[in-house]
Amino acid sequence: MKSGTKILIVVAVIAVILIGSVVGTYNGLVTKQENVDNKMADISVQLERRTDLIPNLINTVKGYTKHEESIINEITTARENLVGAKTVEEKAAANDKLTSALNGLTVIVENYPDLKSNQNFIQLQDELAGTENRIATARRDYNEAVKEYNKDIKKFPNSIIAGMFNFEKAAYFEAKESAKSVPEVSFE
Repeated sequence: MKSGTKILIVVAVIAVILIGSVVGTYNGLVTKQENVDNKMADISVQLERRTDLIPNLINTVKGYTKHEESIINEITTARENLVGAKTVEEKAAANDKLTSALNGLTVIVENYPDLKSNQNFIQLQDELAGTENRIATARRDYNEAVKEYNKDIKKFPNSIIAGMFNFEKAAYFEAKESAKSVPEVSFE
């Protein structure tokens, strides 16, 4: 075999290895990016479930709290903002505002013993609490997927492939400090 042929074979083998490495890295990044998108969809489903519960909760509360219009308006506005949110940052901010408004409702409900004992209200509160837990779980899963994805696009040589194919850093779904505190609710 001539030395030119040997060099050509070595170059071809190296090219195949490099192409295989690029394809493998690219596919791995696509998989992680899809996982991030899937986890964001899970959060969106739970946020939508939560926003769907709110009109029923508001209607139940309205009958008892006719003069507490400001909190009802605040919840309604926060719900509309959450429904209209597009980016992760917008959803996180809207979620924080809605959580804050619902915490305000919890405080007001304490002044209405009949409302606290209303079965429909109790059921809605239970459903809302369950949904809040699902949102927290979905947010944790999403942030874990984001961490893995962001870590991967920063590693060498993945960072080169990520730059070539425009893989951008994903945003975390972060709650503000005020939204991290769990309100105390007593229905006794």
